[in-house]
Amino acid sequence: MNNSLNIFFLPYAGANKYSYREFQKSAPPFLRIIPLEHPGRAARINEPLLSEINMLVDDLYNQVVAHLDTDYAIYGHSMGGLTGFLLTHKLIRHGHRRPLHLFITGTCGPSAASRQEKIRYDLPQNEFVQAIKNIGRLSSQVLEDASALTYFEPILRADFKACECYVNMQHEPLDVPITVITGMEDDITKEDIRLWQLETRHTVDFRTMPGGHFFIFDHVAEIIVLISRKLFVNNASIYHER
Repeated sequence: MNNSLNIFFLPYAGANKYSYREFQKSAPPFLRIIPLEHPGRAARINEPLLSEINMLVDDLYNQVVAHLDTDYAIYGHSMGGLTGFLLTHKLIRHGHRRPLHLFITGTCGPSAASRQEKIRYDLPQNEFVQAIKNIGRLSSQVLEDASALTYFEPILRADFKACECYVNMQHEPLDVPITVITGMEDDITKEDIRLWQLETRHTVDFRTMPGGHFFIFDHVAEIIVLISRKLFVNNASIYHER
């Protein structure tokens, strides 16, 4: 039996396939992390940016269909949590095997009204840059470098637009377990986080970790251990110790 499985890591706003390198380095050999990438960045720099969420999900779908011959899971941070949720529904609608687990970090439930409360993608440049600084992932040095800003700003605006203009459509609850992890200092209400329970028939495992929106990079090993235990202990039939 194949002792490994795939887990697709979906991009957060502004990310590319190299953004999860620390996770790949920390993953055990039986967990194959496959980072996905949206058009218009890194290896896909020559492709046009997409700023509509369903077009992004269609693109992600095209990336994963070649890797569904084995058990798999999906992980997404922030924007990736939303696209991971929508991708899961699309895969099931098209008759593919469902993921063993959906791991979501740093975002509220799809039905949260707060997703449409703050439109930031069309702010004037100085205000937009300040908003990005407040999130805390891109360094001030990068955002104050004109050439770096020329590269990152259109990508971030496109990603923010896709998220902030998302209109939730009611879905049947998934028959997929979901784990949701958020940063203790992130600006997301508990009520909005708990809305994920509406999206699955299973009891959601809600967890918190110290940190803000990008807490995940301070807890790489801890998150990898959690994912591994969920996949290989809770689904023991797919894994046998070598």
